[in-house]
Amino acid sequence: MLKNRFFKPLFSSFLDLAPILAVVLIFQIFIIQQPVPEVTRLIVGTLFVIVGLTLFIQGLQLSLFPLGESMAYAFARKGSLFWLLAFAFCLGFGAAIAEPALIAIAEKAAALASSSNIIKSTDIARNNYALAFRITVALSVGFAILIGVLRIIRGWPVYYPIFCAYACIALMTPFAPAEIVGIAYDSGCIATSTLTVPLVTALGVGLATAIKGRNPITDGFGLVVFASLTPMIFVMAYGMSI
Repeated sequence: MLKNRFFKPLFSSFLDLAPILAVVLIFQIFIIQQPVPEVTRLIVGTLFVIVGLTLFIQGLQLSLFPLGESMAYAFARKGSLFWLLAFAFCLGFGAAIAEPALIAIAEKAAALASSSNIIKSTDIARNNYALAFRITVALSVGFAILIGVLRIIRGWPVYYPIFCAYACIALMTPFAPAEIVGIAYDSGCIATSTLTVPLVTALGVGLATAIKGRNPITDGFGLVVFASLTPMIFVMAYGMSI
């Protein structure tokens, strides 16, 4: 049983990565027509990715998904709107600020801002810029999850906040600095990645399941898309303020 529980997900992860490997090898061999460089490192790295992906998926299924759903259910039964909204905000903020992709992009954005003379060319200025960028995105995700949870509680249609967010983005884009627009648009996808998506999805589904009269399919989903839009608004506002 233990072998099946480990080797079956491991093989599934290999199948998920197989198309990517096939594309890389086909283009390398038949289009570029060059031997694959450092084959040993490629094989070892691929094995690491397969094992890591398998462990990550198992961790989501065993820990993050059940935890998010159980906490959402517990807060819904407690009946405290304040604490539920506070939990939703803190969960979104904490998950977003810990995103590895966001950390990497924030450092890259700080380096480019420094080289473009937008900020001073010092380590302190770059670190402060990167930290402010991460906090801005994390605050936006926390705000998005808060509004999303309030939507589920009130029974609002999912497209209400989405349309409002798109309208804000369209209105702000012409007035935001050109240097920040691209980063702002990408920040939404970056913020809703490996940590944020499973936690937010589990929260929404768990809350919609716990609240009487809500449907987990129609009401439980929709938090992630709003969490991917609000960073665009907050980052453009941040760029317009500095």
